[in-house]
Formats: sequence, structure tokens, C-alpha cells
Amino acid sequence: MTPRQARDGAQLKPVPHGLLQAFRAYESALMSDDVAALDALFADSPTTLRGDAAGLLVGHEQIAAFRASRGGAPKRQIVQTHVQVIDEDHALIVAVSEVERGGRGLQTQVWSRDPVRIEYGGWQITAAHVSAPGPAFDSRIWRVVGDPLISSHSPDGALSGESVAVKDVFAVAGFAVGAGSPAWLEQAPMASAHAAAVALLLDAGASVRGIARTEEFAYSLSGLNAHYGAPPNPRAQGRIPGGSSSGSATAVALGHASIGLGTDTGGSIRVPAAYQGLYGIRTSHGAVSREGLMPLAKAFDTVGWMTRSAFLLQAVGDVLLPEAPVSSLSLDEVSLVPSLVGLASADVAAAVDEALPEAKPLAWDPARIDEWRRAFVTGQAYQAWQAHGAWLETRLDTLGEAVRGRFEMARSVTRAQADEARSVLAEARAEILDVVGDRVLAYPSASSVAPSAADAAGVRDDTLRLTCIAGIAGLPAVSVPLRTTGGLPAGLCLVAAPGRDRDLLALAQSLGE
Repeated sequence: MTPRQARDGAQLKPVPHGLLQAFRAYESALMSDDVAALDALFADSPTTLRGDAAGLLVGHEQIAAFRASRGGAPKRQIVQTHVQVIDEDHALIVAVSEVERGGRGLQTQVWSRDPVRIEYGGWQITAAHVSAPGPAFDSRIWRVVGDPLISSHSPDGALSGESVAVKDVFAVAGFAVGAGSPAWLEQAPMASAHAAAVALLLDAGASVRGIARTEEFAYSLSGLNAHYGAPPNPRAQGRIPGGSSSGSATAVALGHASIGLGTDTGGSIRVPAAYQGLYGIRTSHGAVSREGLMPLAKAFDTVGWMTRSAFLLQAVGDVLLPEAPVSSLSLDEVSLVPSLVGLASADVAAAVDEALPEAKPLAWDPARIDEWRRAFVTGQAYQAWQAHGAWLETRLDTLGEAVRGRFEMARSVTRAQADEARSVLAEARAEILDVVGDRVLAYPSASSVAPSAADAAGVRDDTLRLTCIAGIAGLPAVSVPLRTTGGLPAGLCLVAAPGRDRDLLALAQSLGE
């Protein structure tokens, strides 16, 4: 590695003492994943920056958390180093690297020297941008992808020019359903026909971009597939994407597809939509045909989709939803539920309140919400084992730890426990439907912004308290993207009575205008 200096007029400023030694120390620490050394080489300031294709990290705390969780950087070798000296205490370094797996990357770093510091000659990075060679195929997002994978059936349909990322639980003719499980995929038969929802989208002019990753058997809310990895969250770097429709969500957020077709049993559309700043809808139970869809829990499973705009969310609804008159709704007809807003973290609650400053508060405090959540989890688990237990009985060891734990719990649920849960859910459903009536309720789509992978399990129950309400009563629910004061995505959930899907889609579009 021979450093070169950029010219300043006709003069070359000498490279300040200790700068290149600090740069080499950084590279050595990066390749050995010496997190402590890397932390020391980045300025301990809330204004320190690190950016790459996945997004921007602001502040030393965020950068340190990212380094601690990622497990090291790809092996590389520096082949060019260019130094542009600003003054004796500040410099810009641009370095070209060759990555061991192939391709070239680029990193740009702003270095600053603190004369009081002794370590590394006082030099620290105050801003860095990394450009890595992108994979031609990101297996965390896609199981299979094409250009397109399946062409549209109509060149001038309502969705002409749109592309769909299909969650890997829908049948796509000519491909097996993989359900996020390598063991299942290995023995799964090839589908002879498209799932009903896929066929309708193709008939309306959309094409299928590819089959997107899901968590195993769609039994999770995090998006952390143990076999293929978690799809990235481009709107919240270093945080989980949300699941189980994680691959579809990330494909839409990255612009790989314009429509993310998924399912929502306990929140698997609303949560990734909230975490990744997308519009998303969980449709009324049974409103969209589930023909050709692998079930998880049939009493709660619904078809849903995610988009980057409210307009397209509604356009897809015009294709997939049954015909129904649309009621004109205004924001002053929305009822904010303070007791449910209070179940979310302070930053998410503030974003929801700010989005609907004129909303009427609804004094509904579901005192049995924890009992409802537990009954929902039990009922879902019982049905999930009925759907997949015969195959999984001798194959639980093929599952990742988190999903295996849920199926092990599902296997233990007795008929008596399921009946008890069903009774609790029936009472809950009656109360929820009575409260909703002709109203539109508003509350957070998820209890927090996207957490880190390490914190994902800790927010699951909190989020299920919110998401189970629509699942229990079969309600349509639309997630509208918000941003917290910290700049992270969150979601505003709008719910209404069963069958009012189109009303919610129209309301979401008015919110997005």
C-alpha cells in the first residue's frame, strides 16, 4: 500500500505524523474484529458518522452497537490509498480495497487529531462512508428472482409496470413453496398453479419479480431466519426488518419490487411495514382468497401487501379485494385509543400522537389485553401444530432455535387448553367488535421502532398486545408510515370493522397526501 496525496495547487502538503499508522491500525482492527480498538479509533461524539448502502449511523453509540453485533467485516486488502490533507490536524483518506470474495470496494474517511489524546497519535475518524461490492443475488431477501420471474398476463392492466415480491408461502406455478425452511423445500412438490392472489396480480398487469424470503413457516415477527439470515432493513441500519413477511418488505423498501405480497396472522404485515417505513394492509379475515397459500393458523391467517405509497396500496386493493362501496372518511372520524398508545415506547407514542393531533380520544381500556394475547398465542400455536405437526414431529431439529421453541410449545398445547383459549378469544372478539362499531380506531402498529437482533425477543410480547386485536376480531388494519423524533420508522395502525378494507385504504391515502 503506497499512499498518494492529492495536489493542492502546485504544492503537496506533507502527510501529518501518525495519520497513516492510525489508518493501518484501523484496518488491522477491522480484519481481526477488534471491537474495542475500532471504538477507540472512531471519535466518541454524537456527531460521528458512518454510512454505507444500508443507511447512515449517527453518533458513536450507534456505530459501536453496529460493530458489536455484525460479527466482523468481509476480508479485504487495501490496494490504493489517497490522502488529501486539510491541515495538520485534519485529513481525508480515500482507500480502494479488493475483497477476498471478489470485487472492489471503496472507503472514504475524515480523520481528526486531538492533540490531548495519546492513543493512535490522537487520530480518530469523525466520518466514514463505505461502498462494498454488492452481491448479484442477495439470498437473505430472495429465494429466487428474475427479470421478471413471471411476466404479467396483461400489458395494459391496472397494475401494468408494477412488480411483486411474493412471500415464500404462496404458490407460484413452476416453483415449490419453501416456507423459509431448507428441509421443507427439499421435499416440497412443484406448484402446478399460482395462488389466487398471485394470479389476480398477474392478470392485472403486475409481474412477479421473485419469491421472497420468510421466516420458517411464517411463525415469527422478527425476520431473523436462522438458515438464510435476516434481510437488511434499509430504513434502520443494524436493526431487524420485521417478519415474517421480511423479504417482501425489504424488497419493496430497497426498490427491488413495488409490491410486497405477504400474510398477516399476528402482525407479519404491520410490523415489517412499521419497521421499514412502508404502507401495509392486513385485510379482513377471509376477504382475499387464501387458495394456494400455506397456512399457519387458519382462524387468523390473512393476505396482505406492502408498498412505498398509499396510492399503490389502494390500487392493489382494487384488484384483490371484493367489490364494496367506499365510505368517505375524514380524520375527525378517527378515534385515538390512549390506552393502546400507552403500550408503545415513548418515541413511538409521541409520533402517533403527533400524526393525529385532532383525533378524538376513545376511553377504551381493554383490561384483559394480556389474557387476550396469551389466548391468541395459544390458539395460534394449537392451529400451527395441527397444520404442520405431522411433518415436524420428527424434524424439529431442522428448525432455527426461536421457531423451534414456538413449535415445541405448540406441540404441548392440549385440546382442553385450546378450547379454553377459544372461549377467551370469543369474549374478546365480541368486546372488540362492539367497541369498533362504525369507528376507525388508531394506535401504534408496533410497540417500538425496529430493535436490534439482540433485543428482538424483548419486544415481541409488547407488540403482540397491539397486533392481536385485529387478529382476534378479523379486522382490516392499515399501517401508515411515521417517523420518530430520532428519525426512525414507526407505524400508525388504523383499524375498522370487518369488510371496511377499502374505507381504510382511502383514509390512508388522504393521510399520505
